[in-house]
Amino acid sequence: MNNAAPFPHAPQQVAFDRHELNAILNIYGRMVALGEWRDYGISTLRDVAVFSVFRRSAENPLYRIEKRPKLRLRQGMYAVIGPEGQILRRGHDLRAVLRVLERKLIRAIDD
Repeated sequence: MNNAAPFPHAPQQVAFDRHELNAILNIYGRMVALGEWRDYGISTLRDVAVFSVFRRSAENPLYRIEKRPKLRLRQGMYAVIGPEGQILRRGHDLRAVLRVLERKLIRAIDD
């Protein structure tokens, strides 16, 4: 009998762990409370996990927070991407990368 896995080449999905989601949802909750963000979506794919933030659910995302483990030894596996596809911040530490959104939070409070 063959003891090999039934799908040995099945792709693994990249996902955010509980600590990563906690950091993301912390800033998300504050932006929702200010009325800046209204919806989100999470995608778990083979090479990337994406947390997308929307002002309205029918729109393109305002921001995408990506986790790409293949980049962890290069420029860092976390990135915040803006609405036009520009990389706003990339790095190895998720909380440091999310600080680019903290600035948006401070501006929203000051307005």
